[in-house]
Amino acid sequence: MGQRLLIPTQQERAPSGGPYRYQIRPGDTYSGIARHFGTTSSRIQSANPGTPATALRVGQIVSVPLGSGATRSSSTASSGGGASPPAATPAAPTPSASLPASARRWPWPLEDYRIVRRFGADSRGTLQPMLLATQAGANALAVAPGEVRFADSMRQLGEVVIVHHADNLQTVYALCERIIVRVGQQVSAGDPLCEVGQSSSSQRYDLLFDLRQGGKPIDPRQVLR
Repeated sequence: MGQRLLIPTQQERAPSGGPYRYQIRPGDTYSGIARHFGTTSSRIQSANPGTPATALRVGQIVSVPLGSGATRSSSTASSGGGASPPAATPAAPTPSASLPASARRWPWPLEDYRIVRRFGADSRGTLQPMLLATQAGANALAVAPGEVRFADSMRQLGEVVIVHHADNLQTVYALCERIIVRVGQQVSAGDPLCEVGQSSSSQRYDLLFDLRQGGKPIDPRQVLR
């Protein structure tokens, strides 16, 4: 459901010496996981011979080899023997110049919205996706043409829709109340994906919106017009 927002789940663990048991999040790829843990995608693939890179599923558990070649944060996680994931290290948003030509002037995912949390690191250095507040009954809209790759519920994120676009770009729409699309459906920019739900804590109607390229988070403000 690069700089990553890694919230430990009950399924994850880091036994002494590794490998780290990692639960697949929305938009994950072997190369993106490898960058975070300071390893290589080929090592991860070798550790999971029955799970090709093209068959990753959200919620699936894969083994991530640690040890030599791992970053300091990954080594720290593996030596603790507990369930804590590697410490997050904020990274600067991807510069607009490095984005593909297709990622230009996309519309916002809501017709009526206000930004209640910008993309970026919080006070603890953990990268947070963008949060948008809207009105009751509002639908989250696709920001670009693509294919729906995930449309289901996720723990703590409500109903979630993930759309894959050209140039290895993915958009994530979470905290929804009702999903309108189905997996495998082709959508165009502006098509409704899900109905935004109401937060039990804030009583607002919030949409969590995440934009990634190859699993690496991108500041949506660099792409949305």
